[in-house]
Amino acid sequence: MKPVRLPAAATLALPRWALFALGLLYILPGLIGREPWKNDDAASFGIMWTMAHGTWQDWLWPNIAGLSMPDEGPLAFWLGALGIKLTGPLLGDVLGARVATVLIFLAGVLSVWYATFNLGRRPDAQPLRLAFGGQPEPKDFGRTLADAAVLIYLGCLGLLVHSHETTSEMLQVSMMALVVYRAIRYVELPSLRNAALTGLSLGLLTLTRGWVTPVFLTLALLLCARFLALPTARTVRDLLLALAIGAAITAAWLVPVQLLQPYHQTPLNGWLAWNQTQMDWPGRLSLFFFFRVGIWFFWPAWPFAGWAVYAWRRQHHVLHIVVPLTFVIMGALLALFHPAPEKGQLLVLLPPLSIMAAFGLLTMKRGAINAIDWFSVMALTLLAGILWVFWAATLTGWPAQAAKNALKLVPGFKPELGVGALLVAAAATAGWIALVHWRISRQPAVLWRAVVLSSGGLILIWILLMTLFLPELNYSASYASVAQQIALKLPADASCIETNVGPAQRASFAYFGHLPFTGVEGGRCPVLLLQDSVHQRGGPVIAPEYRGKQWQLLWEGRRPSDREERFRLYRRTE
Repeated sequence: MKPVRLPAAATLALPRWALFALGLLYILPGLIGREPWKNDDAASFGIMWTMAHGTWQDWLWPNIAGLSMPDEGPLAFWLGALGIKLTGPLLGDVLGARVATVLIFLAGVLSVWYATFNLGRRPDAQPLRLAFGGQPEPKDFGRTLADAAVLIYLGCLGLLVHSHETTSEMLQVSMMALVVYRAIRYVELPSLRNAALTGLSLGLLTLTRGWVTPVFLTLALLLCARFLALPTARTVRDLLLALAIGAAITAAWLVPVQLLQPYHQTPLNGWLAWNQTQMDWPGRLSLFFFFRVGIWFFWPAWPFAGWAVYAWRRQHHVLHIVVPLTFVIMGALLALFHPAPEKGQLLVLLPPLSIMAAFGLLTMKRGAINAIDWFSVMALTLLAGILWVFWAATLTGWPAQAAKNALKLVPGFKPELGVGALLVAAAATAGWIALVHWRISRQPAVLWRAVVLSSGGLILIWILLMTLFLPELNYSASYASVAQQIALKLPADASCIETNVGPAQRASFAYFGHLPFTGVEGGRCPVLLLQDSVHQRGGPVIAPEYRGKQWQLLWEGRRPSDREERFRLYRRTE
């Protein structure tokens, strides 16, 4: 017997304008006014900026102002560079690159919505018919589940920061959602057309972050087909077609690279070598990382998804459990088999987890739903209140201890009142209070009531951080001020600069300071920019040719908020 009994009143879809507004409130803060920060966000922007302002060779050979970056794949950087080319003159290069981030985010959300909608309107997912009628129509039921899946997806803690970065990881999670959607369409209706569209999504994913993840996902699709008893011969034929199309899409980059040899080199060997480093036997480190980080990274999706598996355990061969669960297992194996675990590798689990969590939401007891609601209200409201207190403290100096703790993180920073940011933060807080009042006073019976507070509260926290604290975050995480200092000390006759700085620093210095670094093919330059640590043992290794006495020190500095990292500018004297 199916574990679901549901009246039609519980399947009222979230108004389209409300879902659209939530999406905008989620994605726009953190894109507008935020400088590229000292991580992969700045490095990825550097590749996009180099492509947009470079030659055809830069589009084939990803690099950051001459620093080769053949890892991953070029698709995310192509999209960002196109955003700069098309909208950069109007919006600026940084925001222009983030136009692609918005489109990538929307592609992921739409893929999650349509994947859940297609599963939700299937006969095997429908709730039991009520004795006197009144059960929801399949289409309404599917729409409600899709809305819930999107709210769960937006409420996942692990997605929040990554979805606002101009990195290939965000495109990967959106492509993962697209692959899951195309896989669902294929197992629903196996055909050459659906197999070809699945291959298209696999090819785009390969151009995003290599071939390892698409291979695992192809295996997941094969397992789904076998478990659902699809004809073996036809499934193998269709998957071979999908792989051929995926390979052809990947070849659209690799073949021109091999033929044209940009900068007299080819990124193929580096790209293949990077792919080979993505797999290793799992160890205690990766296992510990997966469970330690995953507990909060996948919240609130994983409790609902786990309950879905338990609640539907007696219904065998149902697509809405088999397909997302298989992709979750493959995503977990990808994370566990990675030799250097990091949070970005967990992103591929979020789309299938969110889809499966929507079906767990169907059978969750009212007491559990109320507990999650109250946890969201109490925890997120308390956190929002703390952020307001710290913001007020940085401006007024009271409470004194809060002001001291906040300003200690940004030494030398002088807080100023931003009226526009204050109005946006106040409006978001008022909206949160209204949402909580609606949930508590009306006790709505709609299915998505259990997750609207989780996603709404998370959006509130992000808006507060990206309005009230954005100046402090830019001050502490951006290299803009250091780049401008270096540019002022740069000799007028400096034709190029040799350097050992990392990708994020190189991108920031090239963009903010317009420093003329050496190209991909290298060269001997009259100026040297070194990055090291105040305690050299933990800093970057300095090449022997940069240790001689032929260098005259012109400038030394660092970011005020970083007491370890140090930069030094030298002129060659011989």
